Amino acid sequence: MMQDSFVLLITDRQAQMRGLASGVERMVTCTCLPPGASLPEERPLLVIVDVDEARPDNAAAIAALTQRTSAGAVPCLTLLRNAWMREGRTGDLPENHRVLPATTPRDTILAKVLEMITVAARACSAKAQRLEARAVAATGVVTDMFFTAAAGAPLRPAEADRGTETVLDAISETGIRAWLEIIWKHDAQVYQHTLSVAGYAAAFGNEIALSRDDHHRLTKAALLHDIGKSKIPAAILNKPGGLTRDEMALMRDHAALGADLLIAQGGFEPEIIDVVRHHHEKLDGSGYPDALAGSAITDLVRIVTICDIFSALTERRAYRAPLGITEAVTVMTGMRGELDRTLMHAFAPIIARTTATDWL
Repeated sequence: MMQDSFVLLITDRQAQMRGLASGVERMVTCTCLPPGASLPEERPLLVIVDVDEARPDNAAAIAALTQRTSAGAVPCLTLLRNAWMREGRTGDLPENHRVLPATTPRDTILAKVLEMITVAARACSAKAQRLEARAVAATGVVTDMFFTAAAGAPLRPAEADRGTETVLDAISETGIRAWLEIIWKHDAQVYQHTLSVAGYAAAFGNEIALSRDDHHRLTKAALLHDIGKSKIPAAILNKPGGLTRDEMALMRDHAALGADLLIAQGGFEPEIIDVVRHHHEKLDGSGYPDALAGSAITDLVRIVTICDIFSALTERRAYRAPLGITEAVTVMTGMRGELDRTLMHAFAPIIARTTATDWL
């Protein structure tokens, strides 16, 4: 049996489908649910749909399930009970969706199930390998940028672009949850936070359908937002207790230090430098380093600020345990007048995906 995987069987005749479910169980765990039931958060290897498609009360459930499997690229095998509907259902199906008559012999159905879950398992394994490679590559880019900046050597904008595209590709293929899980396998907090914020920014760009250029610019700005921390002593960055007043003042310098670094270097867009300098500004003027307020804070800065705060609240730190999702949302909701409420609402689906797989 394949481990940590399952087939989801959606059927409105559970008693009659016990034999098929038992056959599937010999290969992989099989979860049976009625149409319209809440779907598991975990992504299945395969969905089998055995629902009377001619019944009006099932139509909405079938449409929703088809949309979910298609959007999440989950393979689906539909067992059609009405021959007269078969031709219409087989015309425009996604590549990984298959249709068989419900009267097909059980052994034939099981053979098709085995074929489909084998292909799906291989695809999942290949996707996991690509994600691991991208996480390693992005970590290498961020580590190199921080060490280079700390040494006073010039940064390479092309490397920042490469790291940006790596994050964008990872989020596009696997989603924010998988990205967060893999980058938090490492221990370097500054780099993890940078990659986490970049992942959230990439997901945010997908959510609000940014153009390719704007999406790249947003994610690149997030990848560089904390580059000024390369100039802050590690003893302060990783201090397990609270910072003194002087240490806090020095820590707050990272935003201006990062912007000055990029300006002196040259080759970085003004919009990115704006994010690096102002990602700690608040709409009510209570932020730093320039106490900007309202319209003086650009949308790009507002987005990265939201990603930065949510990431910081929910990740482990040397001086505190991470907050839960609900606690973090409560904290940010309480920051009335400081954060852009419209963008916070747009960020809500991304928050939801941090605890759900990309097929949902």
